[in-house]
Amino acid sequence: MTTEPHPGAESTHMPAEPDADPQQFAPVWRPNTPAVATPDTVVHRQLATGLRHFADAPLTVYLTGLGCDRLETAVTLVDDGVVLIEVTVSAAATVRAEWRVPCVAATAYWTPDTNASRWLPPSWIAPRTVSLALGAPLASLIGADDRALCTAAAGETSAPVRVGAGVVEESGEFAFAVEQDLTADGPPLRLRIDLSGRHFAATLQAVTAWWAEGLHHPGTAPAARMPAYSTWYSLHQNVDTAAVERQAALAVTVGCESIIVDDGWQTTDRARGYGHCGDWEPNPAAFPDPAAHVAEVHRLGLAYLLWYALPFIGRHNDAWDRFKDMILREEPDLEAAVLDPRHPEVRAYLVERVSRAVEQWDMDGLKLDFIDRFAVTDPPPAPAGADHSAVHDGVLQLLADLDARLRRTRPDIIVEHRQPYVSPGLWPYATMIRATDCPLSPAENRQRTVDCRLTAGPLAVHADMIMWNSADTPEAIAVHLVNALFSVPQISVDLADQSPDQLATLRFWLGVFRQYADVLQLGVLEPARPDLGYPLVRAHDQHTTVVARYAPLPVALPDRHAADGPQTLLVANADGDPAVLLTATRPEQALARVQDCRGEILSETVLDLVAGVNPVTVPPGGLLTLTREH
Repeated sequence: MTTEPHPGAESTHMPAEPDADPQQFAPVWRPNTPAVATPDTVVHRQLATGLRHFADAPLTVYLTGLGCDRLETAVTLVDDGVVLIEVTVSAAATVRAEWRVPCVAATAYWTPDTNASRWLPPSWIAPRTVSLALGAPLASLIGADDRALCTAAAGETSAPVRVGAGVVEESGEFAFAVEQDLTADGPPLRLRIDLSGRHFAATLQAVTAWWAEGLHHPGTAPAARMPAYSTWYSLHQNVDTAAVERQAALAVTVGCESIIVDDGWQTTDRARGYGHCGDWEPNPAAFPDPAAHVAEVHRLGLAYLLWYALPFIGRHNDAWDRFKDMILREEPDLEAAVLDPRHPEVRAYLVERVSRAVEQWDMDGLKLDFIDRFAVTDPPPAPAGADHSAVHDGVLQLLADLDARLRRTRPDIIVEHRQPYVSPGLWPYATMIRATDCPLSPAENRQRTVDCRLTAGPLAVHADMIMWNSADTPEAIAVHLVNALFSVPQISVDLADQSPDQLATLRFWLGVFRQYADVLQLGVLEPARPDLGYPLVRAHDQHTTVVARYAPLPVALPDRHAADGPQTLLVANADGDPAVLLTATRPEQALARVQDCRGEILSETVLDLVAGVNPVTVPPGGLLTLTREH
């Protein structure tokens, strides 16, 4: 066993701190971890990063190589308080990087996981495995004032990476660990550690920019950033030509620009489940002429997207017998199985079946569901006939082949992906990413859409489908919409069953989404207090600031005397308390317009703002627009 580095094994591109005490690093305690044989060759390294954490002590990264006797390392300062570490191996090995920071005034632990709580987990919790089809290798420990105490990310976005983190009970520290399998001729372990102390959102968006380096994205069709209508919650599988066209005609009148037809178009079965997925033939009774139907929806003024559960082959399909032996696993409860994309025959079949929607029926896009099901734990070995050994390589090939085929017919194709498959490795093959299903849960929709926004890169972020009970008040409907304000809303209620006041609320707020789409979706996003579920979220560009208030918190006026000081402030009130407190640093005048949830103007007056607190009454579901004097 080797415990010291070979001479010349470290390449440092910056002045580095001296190596720490050369004693072997004690890993965190993890119970119930499966016992694995320790390889004969193990190398340990202590790597000085040149960074100092907020307790003003040097940060040391401890490296372990299982299966090799040499680690080549490089440390590069890429920004103030940010380093990039690269590790390569001389033989196939598992490389683990571990480090700790003092857990002082920590408030939240942020990851892109769909169901992640913001609590600080104990270090003995098993690491999460992320890969192309599941999650992203990113984590941030957040402290007071929403400042990141440490944000870390791995550069590998396709192959599996294990990310661990948590509180070390013995020392009151927070431990991070990133583990990746390397080969001598493969890509290195690339690790970005940020101790800059900036707002956590800024550190996450810097990681997004790092991931985007060298990645090509073909662009986002304008319709993907405009409100959409979805048939899922409103109709579920009860879709047919007449029902879809009826909702499409109404959706145009409230401000939608696309319609997404979900599960049900391919089957007469209405019992949910996925036993009827795989042939991808339209139900002839419900959709006798798909091309004519799509043409009618286009005439109404909407783009058309069609749903596909890409990985599933159902037992009640003609294709089952053909592909039942080319699967990763069966899912008996769903009456389906997950296809193995390592088979070229599987990929060719899916590309051919799915492409028909665009080539023959003139669809504008696809909703590709359940890609995360390809992320099988311990997949079977590559079978005979496979042309890829790793599942993630097969998934990449499938999506690349499908994308190339679709863009030959429609260069501006719209493709929806969904949490938890949020890896930047999927960006080139998607247009938008949607929050995971959370029906009638506005706070959850808010948290998930904000999480997606922070790491979505070039993709448009869509809320989960917004629905409400038919007895809901217009104010309650407005609250649902405001909780999705910093994303693209998808509406999923029977529009023919809405009252005039409900429709007025929908038209007003979708108009706000449309009018301010640039700042809401592309502006600088600054969500507050992830530990409390983002009770206040702000987005701004040079001209406009939009604040959504989900709790009775004061709203600070941006400094209009700054060089880029915005002149317009919008405050959307999704809290039940109508007393909105504006805090100003100096006296000024501003024109204040208050609208209720339907958009009706309640007041329009000049406010004489004082330095300090200024109360303004904005009803629940209402909007304050403050225009400041130049």
